[in-house]
Amino acid sequence: MIRSSRPSLRMLGSIWIICAMIAGGGAVWLWMASDAAWRGHLDQAYIAGLALHDSVENGSALPPGLSMAQLRDAPSVPQGWRETVITLTGGGRPDLTRGARLSVRIQSPDILYPATEVESFGGGSQAAGLASITRTLARFCSDPRLFVQTEDGPWTRIDGAPVWGCAAAPPDRRLLAGLAGFGALGLLLGWVAQVSGAFAAFAAALRDHRARNAALPVGGVEELRQTAEAVNAYVAQDRAALENRAMVLSGVSHDLGTPATRLRLRSAMIEDPDLRERLERDIDEMTTMIDGVLTYTRAEIGAEPFRRLSLTSLAEAVVADYQDVGLPVSLRGASARSARSGTLFARPTTRPSAEVHAVLMRGQPTSLRRALSNLIDNALKYGRAAVVLVDGDADEAWITVTDRGSVLTEDDMARLTGAFQRGENAGTASGVGLGLAIVSTIAAQHGGRLEFHRAAEGLEARLVLARTWA
Repeated sequence: MIRSSRPSLRMLGSIWIICAMIAGGGAVWLWMASDAAWRGHLDQAYIAGLALHDSVENGSALPPGLSMAQLRDAPSVPQGWRETVITLTGGGRPDLTRGARLSVRIQSPDILYPATEVESFGGGSQAAGLASITRTLARFCSDPRLFVQTEDGPWTRIDGAPVWGCAAAPPDRRLLAGLAGFGALGLLLGWVAQVSGAFAAFAAALRDHRARNAALPVGGVEELRQTAEAVNAYVAQDRAALENRAMVLSGVSHDLGTPATRLRLRSAMIEDPDLRERLERDIDEMTTMIDGVLTYTRAEIGAEPFRRLSLTSLAEAVVADYQDVGLPVSLRGASARSARSGTLFARPTTRPSAEVHAVLMRGQPTSLRRALSNLIDNALKYGRAAVVLVDGDADEAWITVTDRGSVLTEDDMARLTGAFQRGENAGTASGVGLGLAIVSTIAAQHGGRLEFHRAAEGLEARLVLARTWA
């Protein structure tokens, strides 16, 4: 079979790191290039302002991109436009009166240039002040009109759109650079989250109760695929070993049936009653041990399908079977639930509910019957009677079996959940020490646990089950 080649985590990680470095370097270069172009644009406008001042004051040639037109009258402000008026003296500030005064008016259809934005930049001279004005005009995207006047001379209109107009400004790609950088980071983090999510999903599937009976999902990077395939192969091998063990034990149990029957028939011919009784007891113990091991192995496999059932009805049926043969087993009702009743005009009151509390869940009915029977048998073996109680809440359901007069402690019962463990007071009672081990296995297959508590009547064994485990 030809496998589809998948990229390894090492290869993908290397590719993504290299791509992230390239994208980050490109974003930084784009940001720095755009910032440098923007600073060059502002510097060019500042230099043009210095040359403009020299042209206005000394009549030298205008720098490229600027033109002047002398006006007869003072410039008027068009309707809806805004005007900023600035006065530059020889010292570059209005409070210094030496030197010729230079009046500047800036008219814009959408911007009122504040005085703080056109303060002298780069020095306190009048030329630096005018250069600061042209630099400020270049900072904002608008189509302003610039007018200058020396002392009481005529007003002159300066046209400098090629220097400080919107079309002269370089494209600002800093936002694009930021988006590119954050986009590359987002893609890298998204890929990391995807790989991490694949491993987390695999771990969740591995922890899931169905992992032993169902194949784990195979996907993601090459390392994860190899891990999933290895785990699936191990689970399949383990399950096959369990099934093979159950098949062998079932075959041995079946094959031993005929010899055991012959032994019983032959033991009946023994005249010594004591010897005959001991031989029949050994035969029973042998068959019981084989059946117990077979039951324990089948419980480990857990092949029985889950279905919706009433745990209360199941307990009632099991208890009735014991009561039919005269054994001291009883079913105790759950603690009384209270119901609220009332009308629109009467205050709601609380009254005990007379309904039978039915505990519904999803489970394996045959396995649960076996578990409850084992708990009852254990209570009858180590105590004088068994009292069964079924109850639950929104998430869990439990069956409690309380014996009467048991001398075992919680630690003793916890030890008895191991295979082939029997209590010290079991005496000559039948059994091979697999009852509680089977119960513990069934509880785990239902997402629950087996607990032991000391009660007033005796020892309490509680089988806790998840109501919606499968």
